[in-house]
Amino acid sequence: MSKKETPAVSASVLKNFTPYKVKKGEEYMNEPQREHFKMILRQWRNQLMEEVDRTVHHLQDDAANYPDPADRATQEEEFSLELRTRDRERKLIKKIDSTIEKIAQDDYGFCESCGIEIGIRRLEARPTADKCIDCKTLDEIREKQWGA
Repeated sequence: MSKKETPAVSASVLKNFTPYKVKKGEEYMNEPQREHFKMILRQWRNQLMEEVDRTVHHLQDDAANYPDPADRATQEEEFSLELRTRDRERKLIKKIDSTIEKIAQDDYGFCESCGIEIGIRRLEARPTADKCIDCKTLDEIREKQWGA
């Protein structure tokens, strides 16, 4: 996973996740599909917010002034790691919010680079995806070549 990517959401992450069943002849990104993705994104966002709350409580409850410098250093490192994780999640929450806004504006599910359908299964695996798999792969190849 590149530094800029977000963790994938999957059935194991979301409670009560049910893959969307595409009906024969169904139009891509119709209202039921948009509602399906709004539900996934909202659940994901809520789970992330619960983690933020847990972190705040953990930092408040477990903050201790250990007399041993090694114990203090261990605790500071643990807190630092937890705060970095929450910062990444805060950025992810912003991306989720902007994705929900894209759904509201009927601008969701199509590749930002080439305009083709991203696909239901790819969006279920990565609901914030804004590129089809081909364009994303090309971006990653370019990134490797140029060391960006």
